[in-house]
Amino acid sequence: MMEVKTRTVRSLVNKLSSVSEKSQIESICELRLMSKHDPESRSLIAESGALPILTETLFSSSEIAQENAVATLLNISISNRDILMSTRGLLDALSHLLRLPSATASSIQTASATLYSLLVVDQYRPIIGAKRDIVFALIDIIKNPNSPPRSIKDALKALFGISLYPLNRSTMIDLGVIPALFALIVKDGRIGIVEDATAVIAQVAGCYESGDEFKRVSGIGVLMDLLDFSTGCSSRTRENSISALLNLIQSCDEVMTLEIKKVCSSAALDGVTDIVENGSSKAKSKASSLLTILDKGGYQDLYEIQE
Repeated sequence: MMEVKTRTVRSLVNKLSSVSEKSQIESICELRLMSKHDPESRSLIAESGALPILTETLFSSSEIAQENAVATLLNISISNRDILMSTRGLLDALSHLLRLPSATASSIQTASATLYSLLVVDQYRPIIGAKRDIVFALIDIIKNPNSPPRSIKDALKALFGISLYPLNRSTMIDLGVIPALFALIVKDGRIGIVEDATAVIAQVAGCYESGDEFKRVSGIGVLMDLLDFSTGCSSRTRENSISALLNLIQSCDEVMTLEIKKVCSSAALDGVTDIVENGSSKAKSKASSLLTILDKGGYQDLYEIQE
């Protein structure tokens, strides 16, 4: 059976170099279906020499070729991240697709999802985060009022993966991620998108450069509003907001802590208290730390509590 699959993959890869565009596209479509429905085929495709050709196809003028090529790359990334990441020009090709005005929503979503899949691997986060054009393109997607919800969610997931590497956060801030995220929360309001946006905010808050940007967009007030039950936010959104506030306290100076305490309302405290009582085990600990600081403690209490 494996020999049959190997021959099939080899035949399809040979057709990728055909002078006939129709044959090329048919081959790419077949490889997409194989990589989607047959996990065993992913390694065969990855090791067959197809990846450089599929990567180059992202620069094609054919929307069908682009969509199927990037979908094949996404499927391969599920189990063959190392060989995919080592493919020459891959990140440049994904960046091109993300920034291409004529790219379909499906191609943009899949390119973002491919990046998120690669970002599962710790050592790839600094590499991808160093590509400013990729970070800029992802931020542009969440800023664009015409972006479909799915495109926004996939871009947010990729930004979250990038933000998990601390040294990427200042780059994200420099490229305008904080105003884009808070605008999304204030103007969009869809639960899933707000949850994903606050997850990125919580990570980005963990660097010193975040303080001024949060003040500039009244971010602390927005986070406090999200903690208020009357805004109807999910538990996950409130947990993310608590993480963001704690990270701000840890990464910035005492002035930020005083600002957070000043903006805090009784309704926000009720939201934090609810997470202390009903949140996940990790969130309970963070909420308890924040509650102590907001209710009676000071700047140093966070470190004493978490020791």
